[in-house]
Amino acid sequence: MKLIIKILLSAIVVMFLAYLLPGVRVHNYLSAVIVALVIGVLNTIVKPILIVLTLPITILTLGFFLLVINAFIILFAGKLVDGFGVDGFWWALIFSLLLSVLQSMLNSALNEEIEE
Repeated sequence: MKLIIKILLSAIVVMFLAYLLPGVRVHNYLSAVIVALVIGVLNTIVKPILIVLTLPITILTLGFFLLVINAFIILFAGKLVDGFGVDGFWWALIFSLLLSVLQSMLNSALNEEIEE
């Protein structure tokens, strides 16, 4: 149940960021749910592989290259999901940063609510 709530909250965040950022488009809420699922799967499967492959450059940049990996994950999700689009690398980078911050805030609030 907690996973479904997190996916639905992530979809709301995706819709909000698409409204906020002119370089990001989501056609409807169903597309946002699919984007949330695809990003979750890509972060689970593809991201660890990319981190291992780019470990030297990640160490040299003190971890900042992970932001580039996140942006490429967002761009890849844009190619996979029909109702979702990102206009370029910089919009994907901004989107991934804001998505991470907002998801962290929501997950923290959700965990506090469940503990009470």
